[in-house]
Amino acid sequence: MLNILSSTEEIFKEAARLFVTAANEAIDQKGYFTVALTGGSSPEGLYRLLSEDQYKNQIDWNKVLVFWGDERWVPLDNELSNAKMSQETLLKNVPVLPSHVFPMFKEGVEPEDFATAYNALLKEKLGDDGVMDLILLGMGGDGHTASLFPGTAVLDEKENWVAAYYLDAQQMYRITLTAPFLNKARKIIVLTFGDAKAEALKEVLKGTYNPSLYPSQLLNPVQGELLFLVDEKAAKYLDGTV
Repeated sequence: MLNILSSTEEIFKEAARLFVTAANEAIDQKGYFTVALTGGSSPEGLYRLLSEDQYKNQIDWNKVLVFWGDERWVPLDNELSNAKMSQETLLKNVPVLPSHVFPMFKEGVEPEDFATAYNALLKEKLGDDGVMDLILLGMGGDGHTASLFPGTAVLDEKENWVAAYYLDAQQMYRITLTAPFLNKARKIIVLTFGDAKAEALKEVLKGTYNPSLYPSQLLNPVQGELLFLVDEKAAKYLDGTV
């Protein structure tokens, strides 16, 4: 559940190895690989690494279906877009089929309506079981993951796989996979590094269960694996065990 590594570079290398392994296992087993990418600054190093020949050449990208864990409700060419960052650092550099890439935004649609449509898309592509092969996530210094922020109503979602809501603190809409869907995944990898994450990581992994304050505590796969890849700075309040 917890792997403490010496640096962000080592985190990215281990995450890239796990990404390749998950992709090849899924393709061998059922002919395709489903992954939900994460945004923010945490995964950029991972995406650039996956773009390098030593990693990208190990994957049959024609059989990869790409989704996102969450998104700011902004156009795909906006600098705040998780999809834009992923496109620039990874997707434009690997031979993934454009028809296999499913960003969380569409012009001219209300975010709540799009969340309903994305929910239907997931059911179409994954079936009623809704099992994603790999979900990549980060964790904020406030303990949030995806767009599951402290004190928001979306934390109580029990049925819908996707939700959209207005985040007052950021004065913008967010769209996110919900805890019920995230916990269906075969593997969840949370990338967490830096001193600013240390207090929240300690509370998420060792503290009293209070997901309204530390939403990452909601991560609890039904049958899959949850792995935190962290550096020594983020783990400074942990003893190496969970």
